[in-house]
Amino acid sequence: MLTERGWIGQKAGRGYYRYDGADRKRAPDPEVVAMLHEEGQRLNIPQRKPGKQEIVERCLYSMINEGALLLEEGIALRASDIDVVYTAGYGFPRYRGGPMFYADTVGLKVIYDKIMEFQKTLDPQYWQPAPLLKKLALAGSSFAQWQAAQSR
Repeated sequence: MLTERGWIGQKAGRGYYRYDGADRKRAPDPEVVAMLHEEGQRLNIPQRKPGKQEIVERCLYSMINEGALLLEEGIALRASDIDVVYTAGYGFPRYRGGPMFYADTVGLKVIYDKIMEFQKTLDPQYWQPAPLLKKLALAGSSFAQWQAAQSR
């Protein structure tokens, strides 16, 4: 809806935010907020405000799930390869070790269970656990253990 209107961000002076004045300071655009609220009502999507923890989990757990798909498909050979890309290339906090290492510290069962919860409470189309994630979670395993078994 925003791109259809040409509201593509700071260069256009408008996107989710408005960028007014010479300093282009961003400010939420009430017109966009109203437009998105209206679209949500039209699509019968309940309006709610997720907490910080849910936002973090939704971002990270979807990233971890995609990482599991990359491993399954053989696009990435090792979970640690995915971690290197994210810490060296995308700015993932190095002290967390990368998303796959972080997943092992949280526990794959915790992540799998939360993805299943998101599947029930959010759009199930976007919350399908990767078969590898499911397999490892239900076995009480980790990406590190899976990686070690692959190298034997």
